Amino acid sequence: MQHRRPRHRRRLIARAVGTAGVLAVALSAGVTPSMAAGKATPKPTAGGSSSVQGTPNWAPENDSAVPPKGAHPSASLSSGRASAVQLRLPAPSGRYQVGTFSQHLVDKSRTDPYVTGNRAREVMVTYWYPASSTSGHASAPWMPSISGSHFLASRGLSPQQVTLPQTASHVLAPVTTKLGKLPVLLYSTGLHSDRAMGTALAEDLASRGYIVIAVDHTHDANEVEFPGGRLEVNTMPAGAHSSDTLNVRAADIRFVINQLGTIAKGGNPDFDHAKLPSGLSKVVDTSRVGMFGWSLGGAAVDTAMQLDHRIDAGANLDGQFFGTAPGKDLSRPFMLFSSGTHNRNNDSSWRKLWPHLKGYRVDIQLHGSRHLSFSDNEWLVPQVAPLLGLSPDQVRQQYGTIDPDRAIKVQRVYLAAYFDQELRHQHSPLMDGPSRTYPEISFVR
Repeated sequence: MQHRRPRHRRRLIARAVGTAGVLAVALSAGVTPSMAAGKATPKPTAGGSSSVQGTPNWAPENDSAVPPKGAHPSASLSSGRASAVQLRLPAPSGRYQVGTFSQHLVDKSRTDPYVTGNRAREVMVTYWYPASSTSGHASAPWMPSISGSHFLASRGLSPQQVTLPQTASHVLAPVTTKLGKLPVLLYSTGLHSDRAMGTALAEDLASRGYIVIAVDHTHDANEVEFPGGRLEVNTMPAGAHSSDTLNVRAADIRFVINQLGTIAKGGNPDFDHAKLPSGLSKVVDTSRVGMFGWSLGGAAVDTAMQLDHRIDAGANLDGQFFGTAPGKDLSRPFMLFSSGTHNRNNDSSWRKLWPHLKGYRVDIQLHGSRHLSFSDNEWLVPQVAPLLGLSPDQVRQQYGTIDPDRAIKVQRVYLAAYFDQELRHQHSPLMDGPSRTYPEISFVR
């Protein structure tokens, strides 16, 4: 957040930030639709992930990891260790340094469907972008402080046990203008998840010359922190249908693109008039917009593209589709990027969409991965697994056999190759077929 706080409060918040990450990365942020509807809590599977009987592990119910049966995080993390476990994220691999900032946006044309009282719809978003210099600009935490503390307190964890990583992004660093206009990518995360879950991918794309915007879908996400320390939590009504949720997300995305246009014209749409980084308005290219998302956020890409023709290319990271969108023709490029246990052969929603993709289309599969591999969980959970009582076998059951560093690297490379091809017209041979350099990727024909 860009608002000012008293110095002593900033110090307290800084401590809270460092403790919250384990909550998102190891203990799950998700409440399944069955639980929300008041049905019985699903029993853990052999691998430890909470899932509805008959629901494949790439469905939105399984967007976050849940401790396996027999693991007791609160107990295993309360051993009085002298120092906290320091979690880390992989560094971006592109040539540019990365800047970041968050915005508070209010859509006065819509009411929030998840709360009473005709409140205007509001969202928090995070920008990442290539920076000309990061000197004098603090590195950003992986999650905001108050929302992170909510994560922690709801799981009975303490600040002395796990420290959240700082990211490689620097708050309000100036945007580099030497690259000219920059293409824009929007990110939508998993069901009840937080926008921070896409940080490893978003930072990397920014380091390659993209502006990336992650959206927290308020009252769908388990917690969203707004300026002034206001916290909004998941209030999605019991029995809410996934297709309705996707429509809300798509409308959020369209609204954010509108605000991006305001920035491109030199305006500042932030509700609190928070400062923007210098140079931003000069580089925003609203004529080249892409979108990617994980799980339910991946499904939202198709819905958003049907709603808003300004989105030129989309990518779904292992998400099941819902509603009528996959039965409609889409003439713009689309990528299906699945885990090792998921593709068109076992997902009828993907099979339904495939013949309706009338533009460039590609369906690739990352072998050795699982559904959670397409989030920051893939990198962070293994670091804290011993403290959570997770055995190596249990980690593999939840995250696959692929090495976390390799999983993230392959995702980064193929997402960049796809968006470079579609938004920059820079062809990559990786899009032509199997590569000896990346044997983990297969093309589903």
